[in-house]
Amino acid sequence: MVVRKRSRRAKYITLYSPFLMKETKHELIGEPIEAEDGKHQWARCTRSRHSQLVNLDAIEAENDKSHAVVHISPEDAKKYKPKDEYKIGDVIYHAVWDDVGIVRAKEVLSNGGNAIVVQFEKNNEKKLIENFGK
Repeated sequence: MVVRKRSRRAKYITLYSPFLMKETKHELIGEPIEAEDGKHQWARCTRSRHSQLVNLDAIEAENDKSHAVVHISPEDAKKYKPKDEYKIGDVIYHAVWDDVGIVRAKEVLSNGGNAIVVQFEKNNEKKLIENFGK
């Protein structure tokens, strides 16, 4: 019996990379997130490995993809605190890592605690504790 490993088909788009200062190939990672202004998804540069949040609806509607990049600033985000509770889609700022990200999922840990899965711009996907000590 031959067991074939299912390969994951990646979807790529060409976007401007601010770190390399030119257009590069970006891999769409994770699942799209529904937002008020359309579907958002993270795109990771295949060369610099930097991630940016893009508006998929804007990419499909326009030839100029520079308008599709969703800029997230630390001022627009909630500051992450382990004691706070978060919702999927919340934008958070992690002060220690100086990075912003979006809550993608919520999980219950084996010890009964709660965690959030956050896709960060610089630090990729991380699990963080939420609702700690309540």
